[in-house]
Amino acid sequence: SSVIPDKMFSSIRSVSRLYPALRQAMLLQKNSEMSNVYSRSISLTQKCLKSKDRKKEQKKPAKVEINEDILREHVKYDILLGQMQKAIENLKEEYIRNISLRSTTGALEELKVKVDGKEHKLQELGQVIRKNPQVVVINLSGFPQTIPAVLATLQKSGMNLNPQQDGTTLFVTVPPVTKEHRENLAKGAKVLFIKCRDTIRTTQNDTVKKIKKSGSISEDVGFSIQNQIVAIGDKYVVEAEKIHEMKHKELLGDKK
Repeated sequence: SSVIPDKMFSSIRSVSRLYPALRQAMLLQKNSEMSNVYSRSISLTQKCLKSKDRKKEQKKPAKVEINEDILREHVKYDILLGQMQKAIENLKEEYIRNISLRSTTGALEELKVKVDGKEHKLQELGQVIRKNPQVVVINLSGFPQTIPAVLATLQKSGMNLNPQQDGTTLFVTVPPVTKEHRENLAKGAKVLFIKCRDTIRTTQNDTVKKIKKSGSISEDVGFSIQNQIVAIGDKYVVEAEKIHEMKHKELLGDKK
């Protein structure tokens, strides 16, 4: 059998003693490399997230400055505002007239009655008095000829009313407010809001189309005017949304 020289045996023994230390050093180096990779990954993720956040911020529409002088020069500005404001006022009136939770004297007084082709508020035709929490009395002795029209208006008011006549006096029993009645009123309120919103958008879009067809305005000025008109339309739509949200909350609370 061959004999291992003492020097070689000593070298092997030295390497054997060093092996655990080398192995541990290699493991530490590997862990360090993995940690660096993980750190770089986190850093890249954070950068991506920040980039996405910046994109979200960039998507927010810039505030459009309204220049009334330029608008008046190129569009019928006052008529534009008047038509949009009229849509808002009509929504308010419709809510008072047809979407009232309770048949309060105020709601009844604001009902519009058509007589001889003209509309009159009920309070202009007779005296509206709440006799007790359940009954409202309407005295039409001043205009008895309007009684049929008033009866028809009350029955079609959407307030679930069934008026009873005694001579020139009408007795209106205030019905209990049921869940079904609330939900039906809420549906009606939404329909009226959509009608108002569409009226505003139609006015807005018709004006924008006229600007696009105009050949006397530069492209930059025309684009600026279009943006301003859309911004005005947005403002009135937001106002209509707030009115609808308040009515919805009145009818159903916070229920969506």
